[in-house]
This record gives sequence, structure tokens and C-alpha cells, in this order.
Amino acid sequence: MEHPDYNSPLALKAFLDENGMAMQKKFGQNFLVNADARKKIIDSLDIDENSTVWEVGPGLGSMTDEILGRGAKLTAFEIDHGFARLVRQFFENYSEKGKFELVEGDVLKTWKKYSDENGAAQRFFGNLPYNVAATIIADTINEGVRFDKAVVTIQKEVAQRMTAKEGTENYSSFSVLCQWAYNVKNIVDLAGGNFWPVPNVASRAVLMTKREDFPRCKNPKLFMKMLRQLFSSRRKTVRNNMLALAGSEKTDQALEKAGIKGSVRAEDLSVDMLLKLSDALNEVM
Repeated sequence: MEHPDYNSPLALKAFLDENGMAMQKKFGQNFLVNADARKKIIDSLDIDENSTVWEVGPGLGSMTDEILGRGAKLTAFEIDHGFARLVRQFFENYSEKGKFELVEGDVLKTWKKYSDENGAAQRFFGNLPYNVAATIIADTINEGVRFDKAVVTIQKEVAQRMTAKEGTENYSSFSVLCQWAYNVKNIVDLAGGNFWPVPNVASRAVLMTKREDFPRCKNPKLFMKMLRQLFSSRRKTVRNNMLALAGSEKTDQALEKAGIKGSVRAEDLSVDMLLKLSDALNEVM
């Protein structure tokens, strides 16, 4: 089946109309129609014929085509049944070569089972709505899965949270999680005109490279639970936010062990200090 012109909004709309389909806002669907941007983003993945890649939300396959064209073995996760049907047809020849597989359904419900049965990929890519990006990054880290490299295109404000440092307004539990597992850097900013339909927000592509100096913590699940609690009420002190998690006595013990004053706020603590607090909390729980 012939692919539509990925660089033309008019051609994409006509193709969807011919196939009785429409973009679904609930899935956050927007096609990147800038060919140079697509190439630059996939260049950042650093892939070749020996690479394995997961792609979330291939849509009509513009980035899929770029990835497969470089020889990588690709597994795509697609929730939209219409897009899944078309993508299967577009890349049928790659499927026959064992280079392409499509997993249909909500990636948040399918990735873990797929990973357990087939192993995780070396690379991860997705043009993602915020809720999916944050959740899948958190879920994979929580399950001990870190990709060698991951590239996500997301809302610019969310990307700013991923790279924010302690003491800044964008610093959050999501910032800590991303920076704990990966070195995060910006690739390119993308104004709405680079996409069709045109979103009402700016986007940014971000590269996440697995930290070789990945700092271990004694209880990753407790660390993540503590992060959510500490950042749940930003105006509260660390001590007040921890009370609901550990109670007064254990909270004070953990803070003392970690050498952290209970009067500080979570946004003022570095990733390393938060890991230290998590380990101290694990000891007294």
C-alpha cells in the first residue's frame, strides 16, 4: 500500500478522508510534517541495522518509515485501530523480513507483557501526549527498564520539567525521576506549524541517555512513593509532607539519618539528596 505524502497536511487529510478516518483528539494525535525535523529527531536515536527500537503511536508511519529505513528492528505500539490497520499494510514487507512488529492497544497496558515475553528494546521513541510520556517513563523505570537512548517529543512545558534543576519552579517529582535514570538534554523546539493538525502548544524533542553512573537506591518503589508524597503539596515542608507516609517518629529519624532539615521543601533538594532520604527512610520503616 502506498504511503501518503507525510510532508503535506492536505495530502494527509485527503488520505484519511478516503479511508473514512479522522484524527482523534483523545489520543493527542498530531503528525510531524517537517521532514528535516523528523530526520534530526531520529538522528538523535543513533540507530543502525543492529538496533532494536520501540515506537509509541506511529500514526500513519512517518517516523516508522525513517526508523525502518535505517535498518533497525522496530516494535510499534498503536492504540488507534484504524492507524494500526494501515501501518500493518504500509510496512508489510518489513514484517515479512522480521524487522517490524505492531502491538495493538494501549501501550500502558501492553508494554510490560510484551517486554516480559520479548525483552525490552535498546531504544525508545514517541511523539507523546504528556500523560502517556510521564506515565510510561515512570513505569519503565519502576520496573527496572532503562533504554540506552530514548527520544520523546512532548509539550515544551513538560520538557522543561524533565530538565529542571532543584530550586526552580519547574522542578518536580517527574524531573527527579527522569534525571535519576537518564542524562536529559534538549534536541529541538517545534512550533505548532511543524505539525498537522496544528496544536495550540509548542513542543520540544528531548533525548534521554541512560546514566552509566546510575545511582542505586535500596528501595526504588519506596523512592517513587516518597517522591509523589514530597511533591504533592509544594508549599509544605519535607517533614509535613512525609508525615502521611511515615508518621512523626520515623520521619524525624529518616531526616536525621539523611542530614536534611525538616523545614526545607522538596523542590530545594537535589536528586542525590532525595535518594539519600529515601535510603534513610527505608532503614527506619
